[in-house]
Amino acid sequence: MKQQYRPEVPQYFNFASDVLDRWTEVEKEGKKPKNPALWWVDGDGEEVKWSFEELGVLSRKAANVLSGACSLQCGDRVLLLLPRIPEWWLLNVACMRTGTVPIPGTQQLTAKDILYRLQKSKAKGVITDDSVASTVESVEADCQSLKFKLLVSEGHREGWLSFKDLLKNAPSDHQCITTKSQHPVAIYFTSGTTGAPKMTEHSHCSYGIGLTVSGRYWLNLTTSDIYWNTSDTGWAKAAWSIFSAWNQGACVFVHKMPQFSPPAVFESLSRYPITVFCSAPTAYRMLVQYQPPSCTFNSLRHCASAGEPINPEVMAEWKARTGLDIHESYGQTETVR
Repeated sequence: MKQQYRPEVPQYFNFASDVLDRWTEVEKEGKKPKNPALWWVDGDGEEVKWSFEELGVLSRKAANVLSGACSLQCGDRVLLLLPRIPEWWLLNVACMRTGTVPIPGTQQLTAKDILYRLQKSKAKGVITDDSVASTVESVEADCQSLKFKLLVSEGHREGWLSFKDLLKNAPSDHQCITTKSQHPVAIYFTSGTTGAPKMTEHSHCSYGIGLTVSGRYWLNLTTSDIYWNTSDTGWAKAAWSIFSAWNQGACVFVHKMPQFSPPAVFESLSRYPITVFCSAPTAYRMLVQYQPPSCTFNSLRHCASAGEPINPEVMAEWKARTGLDIHESYGQTETVR
């Protein structure tokens, strides 16, 4: 069945309106489990849960912020530098609704990295938080295409638009733009292994339809699943936390976790009803080296890994502890996997 899978590619397709809004309808009809679309925790007791309907309302408001105060038009590019916070998912969906193309990046980018990406992409704006704002300011004079800076923060900063204020006052009515299937949905920069980082463009089709394969067959996701992918938001693997999961109507679980923490991972897998877990081989190595007080994951049923080859000894040790195999996948920034 996997070998025979050949999805039809329509001429027009937008992941927000054709997938996410459809799940809202299914949700309203009571035809899917009551799991949220997004479940975010910070490790200190704070949680955010959004249903598909709530994600729809908030993303329409955010879309009005992008097309209004930010003056973004279909096809415009914007650098998106945010940690694992709900606004990263919200703004990705808002970009889909407006036809804006996000360029995700990690919080560890230097001033040189940010300048290179802004100049290479000709991005119209930057969306980031307090931790990166000053770095952006240090290079903005050399970026002629840069028209706005949007700050995701509880506070305010001179020269920056406040996303919190704008979202609060934005209307919730928004007509999702009609996009062709090949319209870009994201641009990722490669890691620069063989030279300067290169832009890799993915479309509503390549990610929105193509990642159905990974969601359905590799991650084995269904509407009943709660899926945790520990990838940094700046890496292409984070796309699985949007397209692979939401294509299947699964819940995306997010732990803020500024740095990978084996204790936090074990505690979360024990505490929350996470059913599918995906992490990098390096992370699995750290996990099997850690000796937790307990290793009882009552809900976990499926584990996956990608990003680099995983050591067979790590796979064996993980199975010995959890009883679960690690399903490995190969992929690159340039590919759909």
